[in-house]
Amino acid sequence: MPPTEQPQSYLPSIFKAFPGLVAAESTRLGGVSRPPYASLNLGWSTPDDPEAVLENRRRFLQALGLDPASMASSHQVHGHEVLTVTAPGRYDGYDALITQQKGICLAVTVADCTPILIYDPKQQAIAAAHAGWRGTVQEIVRHTLTAMQQQFASNPADCYAFIGTCIDECSFAVDADVADHFTSPYKRWDEQQGKFFVDLKAANQQQLLTAGLQPDRIEISPFSTVTHNDRYFSHRKEKGQTGRSINVIAMIGWGRRDAARPK
Repeated sequence: MPPTEQPQSYLPSIFKAFPGLVAAESTRLGGVSRPPYASLNLGWSTPDDPEAVLENRRRFLQALGLDPASMASSHQVHGHEVLTVTAPGRYDGYDALITQQKGICLAVTVADCTPILIYDPKQQAIAAAHAGWRGTVQEIVRHTLTAMQQQFASNPADCYAFIGTCIDECSFAVDADVADHFTSPYKRWDEQQGKFFVDLKAANQQQLLTAGLQPDRIEISPFSTVTHNDRYFSHRKEKGQTGRSINVIAMIGWGRRDAARPK
């Protein structure tokens, strides 16, 4: 593979106060894939060269201090099924992964859909969820937190969450077949364009709040896959001919159960 700059990531500030926790969002910068997948394409489901994707994943994870063999991911189906992960690997049919196992890196793949990372410092549990518009309507966030409560005794009030980069409201133009699934706070009608516009970040933020997270424990990415397309992949803007980003979260050390809240 040709030499290149280091992979560039966005590190959510909401998690930075917790030792032993690694959480990051990949960008499209710093990989080896050629156009139209340039350059840090991390998606197996694309027609990109598999060797390039493998090298990109290795570079991205190693830059975070993570072993590529530690990753757990799933073939996502835009549903609401949650998997409790006990070992790294590639699974099928799940849109959210949860674990208490140290050393396992949970990952979700996106190129416009909304990635959500969750950390419970008291029960030492993590989650990674993939919320496209269908997953948002099916309340994948609620299902994820319910699974954490059932499996790990997590209290949502103790959790921290990052809503990652996705298609922004001003770019997500849809017809009534999609808009009808959303209530008015999360959609607006544009008379001039004859389209509805849906806010996936706000809809998922409200699901976190409704589940019991505290407002100051939720971070929302300031970026958009569409308006920051030079930095992120966008399936819609690039008409499907593009790569994929991943959001990852892992507990690599025991950390502190009494860690202070991020300031």
